[in-house]
Amino acid sequence: MARKVGTAFVGHAPAATWAMSASGQHARGGARTFEAAFGPVSRPTSARRRSPGRTLATAWLVGMGIAGLGVTNLAHAAMNFCAAPALQTSERTNSDPGVKVLVAEVQSHVNDAPHPLAKLHTEGTLPHEGIYDQSVEAEKELDLMRNAALAWRATSDDRYLKLVDRFLLAWVTTYQPSFNPIDETHFDGLILAYDMTASALPVKTRNATMLFLNRFVNGYIKQVDAQSRPLTGTFANNWQSHRVKLIAMTAFTLDNRKLIAAAQRLFIEHIGDNIAPDGSTLDFTERDALHYVIYDLQPLVTAALAARRHNRNWLPERAASSATLASALNWLTPYAMGEKTHEEFVHSSVPFDARRREAGLPGYTGAWDPKNAAELYHLAARLDGRYTPIALRLAPTPPAWLAVCLPLPAR
Repeated sequence: MARKVGTAFVGHAPAATWAMSASGQHARGGARTFEAAFGPVSRPTSARRRSPGRTLATAWLVGMGIAGLGVTNLAHAAMNFCAAPALQTSERTNSDPGVKVLVAEVQSHVNDAPHPLAKLHTEGTLPHEGIYDQSVEAEKELDLMRNAALAWRATSDDRYLKLVDRFLLAWVTTYQPSFNPIDETHFDGLILAYDMTASALPVKTRNATMLFLNRFVNGYIKQVDAQSRPLTGTFANNWQSHRVKLIAMTAFTLDNRKLIAAAQRLFIEHIGDNIAPDGSTLDFTERDALHYVIYDLQPLVTAALAARRHNRNWLPERAASSATLASALNWLTPYAMGEKTHEEFVHSSVPFDARRREAGLPGYTGAWDPKNAAELYHLAARLDGRYTPIALRLAPTPPAWLAVCLPLPAR
């Protein structure tokens, strides 16, 4: 049976939260108290009954700025982006090197305290400008949450779950979304951490995270849908790729039919806006850099991986122009294989690229290094085995988190 737990939400009126029963129904007392304060929330796609009190729900959604897009059941996560099965006791001492690397890294932080920021900002700034350095340091905590969740899934060590709980609660009750997708792209780590641990988290953390994620995803969808069509500028370039990633990952984690439909709609629209029928990207045209082809495609491949976990294949999805994500990966492949070369940023139309080059940041001048595409192709290999030989040629092993999250079949 579900158990009622008294608590209060940071930044909101106090309310009783609730644990979920196996069937997903709310504990009656907790649900009534919560809905009295916030209004009812919509159920995930597997639910069939609707809660009463739509007027209260609408008032709450308007107050959050997300009316009309839907808020998911506050103790539910269903994407399971990572396969990451728990290891048997006999396997833990002889586990994959990627597991050992990741667990060792998390172990070194197991007693750390979180230091969340209310705002992150790196977009358009150089190191040591504004809050760039603080933001880069804080972003490491988002990756740490993901890695700790993976370590917990692999080892069942509760210390890693407690780390996720501690950091997750601190971040979702402190951070205020700016809806700048470049500044917030690292929140994919937070989303994955929640996706892997939701059912085991304390109710307070679970519900606070769900409130945060609903506000986050609905805010991004509302932002895009407010733009005139066809989308242009930062709503057609790499910024939109990162929006689509964050929207898709959150929508599938929340398992909300309306949000998933919005994510797929925006994914296909962006494929048409950003990728030409020959597979080249808008950012390559604007920036004259394969660096930005990677920055375009990696978030889109990640979004497609989230969809794949729900048995949706976005890799060959065609826009009205006939462009596909697969065609863009195929366009890049000769460069990744070393069959073609490219001098980076020579004809970029963006002044910030010249600033980064003058500041001596690596990668903003000279020939593009194919190894910079390694993570992209290791991600793509999880969508289609055709990309596996390319990935392994670029790097014999993927990043540790990916090796643990989505291990490739044994060869």
